[in-house]
Amino acid sequence: MFRFKNYYIPTVASVTNPHKFKFFFFKSMAKMATTLRRSALQFIRKHTVAVNSVAVRHKSSKSEEKYLLTSVYKDVQVTNDLISDFVWQNLDRWPEKTATVCALTGRGYTYAQSHKMSLIFAAALRTKLKLKDGDKVAVILPNMPEYPSALLGVLQAGCIASMMNHAYTAYELQKQLQTVPCEVIITSKVSYPNIKEALNALKLNTPVIMLDNDSVPEGTIKFEELAGDLNTDIDVLKSVKRNADDVAVLPFSSGTTGLPKGVVLTHKCVVAENRMIADPEVVAIKETTATYQSVLPAILPFFHIFGFNALMLNQMHLGCKLVTMPYFKPDLFLQTIVSHKAHVLFIVPPMAIFLGKHPAVTPKHLESLHGLICGAAPLSESDIAAVIQKNKNINFRQGYGLTETNGGTSVGKRNDTNHSSVGHVFGSCQVKIADIKTQEALGPNQEGEIWVRGPLLMREYYNNEAATKEVMQDGWFKTGDVGKYDDKKYLYVTDRLKELIKVKGFQVPPAELETVVRTHPKVLDCAVLGIPDPISGEAPKAFIVLQPGQNVDPKEILNYVNSKVADFKNLKDVQVIEEIPKNPAGKILRKNLKEKYC
Repeated sequence: MFRFKNYYIPTVASVTNPHKFKFFFFKSMAKMATTLRRSALQFIRKHTVAVNSVAVRHKSSKSEEKYLLTSVYKDVQVTNDLISDFVWQNLDRWPEKTATVCALTGRGYTYAQSHKMSLIFAAALRTKLKLKDGDKVAVILPNMPEYPSALLGVLQAGCIASMMNHAYTAYELQKQLQTVPCEVIITSKVSYPNIKEALNALKLNTPVIMLDNDSVPEGTIKFEELAGDLNTDIDVLKSVKRNADDVAVLPFSSGTTGLPKGVVLTHKCVVAENRMIADPEVVAIKETTATYQSVLPAILPFFHIFGFNALMLNQMHLGCKLVTMPYFKPDLFLQTIVSHKAHVLFIVPPMAIFLGKHPAVTPKHLESLHGLICGAAPLSESDIAAVIQKNKNINFRQGYGLTETNGGTSVGKRNDTNHSSVGHVFGSCQVKIADIKTQEALGPNQEGEIWVRGPLLMREYYNNEAATKEVMQDGWFKTGDVGKYDDKKYLYVTDRLKELIKVKGFQVPPAELETVVRTHPKVLDCAVLGIPDPISGEAPKAFIVLQPGQNVDPKEILNYVNSKVADFKNLKDVQVIEEIPKNPAGKILRKNLKEKYC
């Protein structure tokens, strides 16, 4: 037995076995959750802040105000909830429903199990690893059934979670662990060799927790030994002192230019984003009841802000069943949709194109679906039409957002059919279409840079004041994307100012690849551009200037660079040229390069 406040919770033989939980455990857990939720709600009601979609802390001139794009949705109530409060808010309504299950192995957990696992893990981080409020923990994992409990456990321990790409090389992880130093790393065997190499390079002895259920490398800590220790005193969590304005997560973004940066997201802005997604006119799924539960294949990586908020946190808040997929493989993806009778998909453009245009995908594969939301990069109307042609009952919507805006800024209504737009701005938020030269607000159907403001914005880039100043101005976040809106308040993304290459929905900063290319001894100078690719949308291509007297086979450069970066950053082509065009300040003139060679 273990004690939480005034409730005694019966132990189980194994946290990983759903069948060994008895009904009286669920009843006890539900009773405890209900009591905690009611107490929390009483506090929240005293500390709730209404956010008006026009007056968002910053004043605009009257002439500018009339051109701002406002929301068609209701304003959200920005509360003082912590992220874990939001996710577990309705736990007592569906404790026995499946929260997560692995598409490969069938290993899964109920909501009651997931919640219990997160609490014990949180307490273990405090007692066994001596973590304290504000300590940072790196979460470097593929999508696994334990991922939500591990990450929420970090937050419930009062710590900050920094989600990193599990597919990154040692070189890339070394850079990120330098940018955001962490007291503990949570990972799996998939990433451990690269993490170990990165830690050795940094001369660090950071504790590593492994989520694998079988044997783990020597010197690491098994997650199950922490999260499954029923003797752990959960009362220690009463000492956690965190509030909604504290930093919750530090995902990574390349911003509009440059190298990856840690994005500072507070509990308050993450919960605000999720309340916007959960708006009845926006939400893609039906809430869980005693007789119904929505099913979603969790194919978007949870470390990506789209997967983290829209897929993981929001759907768990609504009691959905998440079928975790550690990677995208066409056969596994289709099998998961069919065998689990998926209701909704959150995907990126290459997946949508696969569903719509691959001959192996038939209407039978998509017959259980009623909703599909695509984001991270633009998708053409014809590509959307190809999916709908296979199931006319699918409500297909495009969304728009960035890591700096918590992953979502706009999306169409539940019954929307305007497939060329990215929908309407979320409640309590505004968009300004800024003239590229003057920064003045433009009216309907005029193109300019998309600026966003609202309670969903990041606080800043982690320890990078210069980069923050580049993108934040008077409460606005300057996205680097070009767009417009129409008279019906639909937002359209038409181009981008920023230099990022979008590969399968992932950001690839040219500056990062250029840094790697320049380390090759035969390269004097280089520039990287995105070129069209029928599968990934774009792919990086390097233009290089050789050192005097040198010759090189482009394959040598390809192999050199691609061995140091994750697969989605791999160069597709290398071309040797005489000179990299630059302005007097030394900035690469990518437009000139593209016009001449692409």
